[in-house]
Amino acid sequence: MNLAEVPEGRKVKVLKVAGARDIKQRMLDMGVMPAAEIKVERYAPLCDPIHIKLKGYSLALRVSEGRNVEVEYC
Repeated sequence: MNLAEVPEGRKVKVLKVAGARDIKQRMLDMGVMPAAEIKVERYAPLCDPIHIKLKGYSLALRVSEGRNVEVEYC
């Protein structure tokens, strides 16, 4: 499953980050990397962006970016 499919309030663990090289590097720089735990806080009213909590800080990702992050439930 990918991050864009996770319901609000659920925690997941990152398995893999894919996508174009620049997008993948940006995600890794923000801390979205394999073994990281992410909590999906909420979705914006039109479901874009996704608000997540990661390593003690909040982050907003586009749904298109979330589709590049393969996750599993914790």
